[in-house]
Parts: sequence; C-alpha cells; structure tokens
Amino acid sequence: MDLRVRWDLVAEGFAHEWTDVDRVRMHARVSTASVPRDAPTIVLVHGIGVSGRYLMPTAVRLATTYKVYVPDLPGFGLSGKPSRILDVAGLADALAAWMRVMRLPAATLLGNSFGCQIIAELGVRHPTLVDRVVLQGPTIDAHARSMRRQVLRWTMNSPFEPRAAWTSLGAVVRQDYRDAGVGRVIATFRHAVRDRIEDKLPRLDVPALVVRGTRDPIVPQRWAHEAARLLPQGRLVVVPGGAHTMNFTSPDDLARVVRDFLEATPRSATRNVA
Repeated sequence: MDLRVRWDLVAEGFAHEWTDVDRVRMHARVSTASVPRDAPTIVLVHGIGVSGRYLMPTAVRLATTYKVYVPDLPGFGLSGKPSRILDVAGLADALAAWMRVMRLPAATLLGNSFGCQIIAELGVRHPTLVDRVVLQGPTIDAHARSMRRQVLRWTMNSPFEPRAAWTSLGAVVRQDYRDAGVGRVIATFRHAVRDRIEDKLPRLDVPALVVRGTRDPIVPQRWAHEAARLLPQGRLVVVPGGAHTMNFTSPDDLARVVRDFLEATPRSATRNVA
C-alpha cells in the first residue's frame, strides 16, 4: 500500500482505536507489531489543520522497533469536533488526557511543525508524560511572529517539497482540511502564531532533538539553532535535502535520525502514567 496515496485507510501493521476523552471521541492509529516489552513508546503529534494521516510514512518505519501511537487531536482527522476550538494549551491538555486514558508510559514525543508547539506545551504542563522529544521543523520562528510572514513562508514552501510526494501530500491535506473545517484551521493557525514556544523550550529538560531539512523555508537555520540552544538537553540535526514535512516526504531520513537519537540517549524516566 502506498501510504502517500491511500490516506483514507489504516496502514498495514496499525489498527484504529477510538477512546472517549473528556466527552470527545478521540481517534488514533496504533501499531500492532510485536516489539520488546521495554521498547520505547513513541507518540507522533500532527501539525495545523491536518491529522495523523500524514505522519504514517514515518510511523510505519518506526513501528518495526518501537510501540507507536498516532492520535488525531480533538477537532482534526477522525476525532470528534468540539464546538470550542482549542488553543495550544487546550490541545496539549487533550493529548495528556488521552495518554492517561490509554495508560501510556512516559513517551518519546515526535512532532512536525505546529505539533512541536503542542509537545513543548505538554512538556511544561505535564512533564511526567514526556521522556524524550523530537521536534521536526518546529514553529513558530520567534523572529517571524506575524500572520503575514508565516503565510508568506508557507506559500514559499511548496516548491521546496519533493514534487512527487507533494502531489500525494496535497491530497491528504485537502482531506484533512475538509474534516476539520476551514474556520477551525484558520483559528488554530492564529493560536499558533500567538504561541511563544521560545518561552517553553528552556523548561523542557529532557533529551531533545531538533531536526531541520536544508530545504525548509518555514524553519530557517538560524531559528533551528536557537531552538536547539534553548533546550537544556537539546541538539540539532540538519538533513540535507529535507523539506518541512520530512515525516511524509523523507520518512526514511527522519526515521533514521530518530533511531540514532533514541539509541544514543538514555531514558529520562521510567515512570508509568497513572
């Protein structure tokens, strides 16, 4: 199955799971492969307007070694659509509540773009849930915090994504935007621009990896360096030729750097979620 085309189906080796969390039905794709009991748990966190669908190319590659969960946050994908549009704190709290209902251990959180902002908020508000973090293409650049500048960067992004994969990704994004609704996408984008991730990164004191592709106009090299420097245990990996949505367009490269990071860093905790 080509995951970049058949976005409507669950990938081989994954199952759909629905869970009631604070009166919202949350959907997740959960890996089913047998892995060692002490294998790290990885939770993938999606970006603005989209869902876990576009994370599946990376999720499939990680699921051969780790237990992998790919939730759709409230309002997005196949999850329920609460009437109130959640801000960054609300989405982080919803993710935390879902992790507790699922009884996940402290996990490695892997996010793309806006998903990195949710992870940073989660780490500050619910630190016992976070073991390690991977922030791939973290937004919002602290030196470009305006709707106009961010829209311009997103407009510039398309030519930098691999053409063949971008065509498939466009189909996934259009489906996700239809599921969420344009109003929710725009409101969430506004929440993202207002959010000051740079104030939270210094408080995220766990092993942390920032990943940037050299063809990412949304996350300049200067901002990627700054984000890694702000993290107490941060490091930066730059992937040659990688674009902003490496999780979809360069999943082999992203899975490789994630594996290298997890193998090189000890777990920060062995806590279980109550």
